[in-house]
Amino acid sequence: MAIENNDVTHTDVSNIGVIGCGSISGQYLGMAKSFPSVRIAAVSDMNIEVAKKKAMEFGVPRAVSVDEIFTDSSIDIILNLTIPAAHLPIAIRAIEAGKHTYAEKPLGVDREEGKKLIALAAAKKLRVGCAPDTFMGAGIQTARKAVDDGLIGKPVGFTAFMLGGGHENWHPSPEFYYAPGGGPMFDMGPYYLTALLQILGPIKRIAGSASIAIPERTITSQPKNGTKMHVTTPDHIAGLIEFENGAAGSIFTSFATAIAQYDRAQPIQIFGTLGTLFVPDPNGFDGDVYIQLRGEKERQLLPKATAIGYGRSVGLADMAQAIRENRPHRCSLEQAFTVLDVMQGFLDSSSNGTWYTPGKGYVRTAPIAPGAAFGVLS
Repeated sequence: MAIENNDVTHTDVSNIGVIGCGSISGQYLGMAKSFPSVRIAAVSDMNIEVAKKKAMEFGVPRAVSVDEIFTDSSIDIILNLTIPAAHLPIAIRAIEAGKHTYAEKPLGVDREEGKKLIALAAAKKLRVGCAPDTFMGAGIQTARKAVDDGLIGKPVGFTAFMLGGGHENWHPSPEFYYAPGGGPMFDMGPYYLTALLQILGPIKRIAGSASIAIPERTITSQPKNGTKMHVTTPDHIAGLIEFENGAAGSIFTSFATAIAQYDRAQPIQIFGTLGTLFVPDPNGFDGDVYIQLRGEKERQLLPKATAIGYGRSVGLADMAQAIRENRPHRCSLEQAFTVLDVMQGFLDSSSNGTWYTPGKGYVRTAPIAPGAAFGVLS
């Protein structure tokens, strides 16, 4: 079970400084209490009152300015929960301040931002981690093990769907979802692409078709109800992926569709020579995995391969532990850059009308050990 660590004083804990106290921060701050390897030492936000409120809500010792986070010598890792356009600037400041950094997805708004971060992190010999960490949950870990164990035979194809109408009817400030670094591919694609990379391995080539289906949108949520937005990044993307293992299939991401009839509980399907794997929503951690073998009339539920109960912060905790153990962390910079490269590759392919070949060298990160107890990440 999860272990509260608010009063941890031993030396093998990493002090975390959070930048950005928006919608996603509560999930990180709540789950971080489950891991003895990390301690949320301070939170910050452009609006200090928002930071103070979040600190009080989650029992964080200090709410400080963004500038103070960078100069605080007690902070080991910066947790960057800002909007996509701020991911690179914040990461650069953190690394230049001598701190490791872990960010919400995506790694940056384009491939060039990712390359800058790779070069700087290497020069400073500091770690960079990046969400999503949902693949560390029992859902994707179970699916990965099933494919690795040959349960569906040779993987031949796949489909992956993430379709919806957008965020302007619920998010208080949805503009960034429709600017570069946003859109359905950069917002939700990281979950799906990371899951596919974990299950099927390196990508050989991709092709994409991207469009702005709804050029102008009206915010209907508060406090900006009635505000018009101009969409400046594709809100509907269809992609074709061929993996190095020979499997090929399609991914669809959209903020422009009305009611879409697809299996939302298992929106990824992996087709093999012996059967089909039904993979849960990669935006969650513990969804069910089903298998249907050739000749069988019904799907069968697979037992969970790893512990359940993880949430956002498990990737951060794994990185903190990996630093001390001198091993690779799972939410790696290399994986996040591969995802970024592929996402931009879909847009490039759509513009150029050609296949795009991602950079080489991606290696799947280590799986969670089958049967490992909650919190055992080594």
